[in-house]
Amino acid sequence: MASIAFETGREFAAEINARDPLAKYREEFLFPKAPDGSDCIYFCGHSLGLQPREVREFLDQELEDWGRLGVEAHFRARNPWLGYHRLLTNQLARVVGANPEEVVVMNSLTVNLHLMMVSFYRPTRKRHKIVIEASAFPSDQYAVKSQIRFHGFDPATSLIEVKPRVNESIIREDDIRALIEQEGASIALVLFGGINYSSGQAFDMASVAEAAHAQGCLVGFDLAHAAGNLRLKLHNDGADFAVWCSYKYLNGGPGCVGGCFVHERHVRAFELPRFAGWWGNEEKTRFRMGPDFEPTPGAEGWQLSNPSIFSMAALRASMDIFDRAGMDAVREKSVQLTGYAEYLLDRHASEKFSIITPRDPERRGAQLSLRVPQVGRAVCDRLAAQGVLCDFREPDILRFAPAPLYCSYTDVYRFVESFISEIG
Repeated sequence: MASIAFETGREFAAEINARDPLAKYREEFLFPKAPDGSDCIYFCGHSLGLQPREVREFLDQELEDWGRLGVEAHFRARNPWLGYHRLLTNQLARVVGANPEEVVVMNSLTVNLHLMMVSFYRPTRKRHKIVIEASAFPSDQYAVKSQIRFHGFDPATSLIEVKPRVNESIIREDDIRALIEQEGASIALVLFGGINYSSGQAFDMASVAEAAHAQGCLVGFDLAHAAGNLRLKLHNDGADFAVWCSYKYLNGGPGCVGGCFVHERHVRAFELPRFAGWWGNEEKTRFRMGPDFEPTPGAEGWQLSNPSIFSMAALRASMDIFDRAGMDAVREKSVQLTGYAEYLLDRHASEKFSIITPRDPERRGAQLSLRVPQVGRAVCDRLAAQGVLCDFREPDILRFAPAPLYCSYTDVYRFVESFISEIG
């Protein structure tokens, strides 16, 4: 889809819906119902993606094989469970821009973050600091601080937060690079979100990785809000590791198995310290039950236990849709949807709200964050009563994310119409 010259009016939204090559995928998802029984406007894909219709079919097959085969399903199921996670490997590699050996589905995001920090946060007396963005998701903050304490250091002196400047809402890329250059000799790890969960700011991951590596630091990314949202290029951008969840833009369902990336320069570095478990052991010798751990080459070597088959089955239903749609098309529509929302909101400029997400499409994903100090959480409740689902983060941020696989331009138009009406 070429760049769109936006116009006001519901008719225009319907017109670009009709030209949208991804519109057909909307029918492949189940929508919660509005109070009047119609499909709601669902702008919470940044929190929990919608359920693909085919999830039940994928789950039913594994339930049938469990009932039919019991433990033998590990080897004799239609998709044997022993290597079931590999059914997702190539698809996920395409979504995050990695080589297949660099990715694995396993655990949950924060568990994977801890596992990666065991290998890639190796503090010394001289180099012990971790750099994160201010207002990083709390779980990241808890994980980082606990790792610092575990190694005998104090977060008060070993944690550096990069903050927006006074009276600004987003972090300047120049300030990130300047801080890394200034503190580089004392930094062990730079850990950023691909997208900040609150502001919706997307960071230049290649720039962050380059700046970190230039100072001898390792670098990782939390891609909870970026996987399935941005056009990622993890291998080329050079991060040492990345982790993500699969229940937001990847639509894998609540608590879905997470994902992990380890750059190819590390995947055979068997000397790296790691916490080991039997599912990370070389598959050829795994069932010999030997006492010594033989790591599987690749990101799979960081696995601990066998992952949930049912969780991965649900994720497969969504990844099949991503494979058919293609991340380039998904990202292109996302840019248009947020651009359209921004255009309509700008037509109703008011002191009652402001867009804090970057205006540059390259520096944001599907999410726009609005500061609404005068109306607060109540506006979300009133919108929900109309069948418009978005969310609120304290103290005064309304977040909405028109996910491109199942949201339409008419959804955006109706959201803005309802929002402006509710804030008065």
